[in-house]
Amino acid sequence: MADGTTPLVPAAPTEAVTPGGINHLVINVRNMEESHRFWTEILGFKQVGQSSRRPMRFYSGDHNGSMNHHDIALVENPELPAPPKDWQMFGMPVAINHIAITMPNREAWLKQLAWLRANGVKFQRRVNHGMTHSLYISDPNGYGVEVLYELPREVWGDNIQGALDYAEPVATEGDAAFADDTEYPRFGKGEGR
Repeated sequence: MADGTTPLVPAAPTEAVTPGGINHLVINVRNMEESHRFWTEILGFKQVGQSSRRPMRFYSGDHNGSMNHHDIALVENPELPAPPKDWQMFGMPVAINHIAITMPNREAWLKQLAWLRANGVKFQRRVNHGMTHSLYISDPNGYGVEVLYELPREVWGDNIQGALDYAEPVATEGDAAFADDTEYPRFGKGEGR
C-alpha cells in the first residue's frame, strides 16, 4: 500500500457469502428511445443518468422517497433480433425470462394496472402467487416484465416452498383483470396451502 502498511486479507469463509440481493440489471435494447419511453412513461422509472462513452442510460425507482444510483440500465444494440410477435412466459428466444418490478403497496399496484390499461399495454398474464400478486406484460424488446406487490410476510414466511408452488390464474381482460382478492392463502410450516 502507498502508506507502507500491509493490507488486511480476510480469511476465506467455508462457503460463499449470501448477497443482499440484486443491485441492478442491465439489458440490451434495439431502440433506446422506444425503450426509454416504455421504462419511464409506461412503468414510471426515472432516468438518473447516462453514459458519456456509449449509448447507455440508467434508471431508478422510488426507494422510500429517494432515488437509487440505478435499478436498471439500458444499452442500445440495434443488431438484436426482432422480438417475437407474442410474449409468453416460457420458450422465448430472449435470455431473460422476465424482470420483476415491485410496487410499494397494493393501492399503487392497482393504480399502475389502471395506468397500463389506459395506455394500451396488453396484459399478458395475471397470477396471484403465494408471495405476490402479479401482472405480466412485455417490453418493446420481448422481455417479460412482472409488475407486482408483495403479500405480507406472515402469509408465506413459514413456508416459502408452499408459496412458490401456489399460482392462481386471474383474468387478463375487462374489469376482471383488476380483481384482487385480499383473503390471502396462508402457508404454514409444511403446508402446501
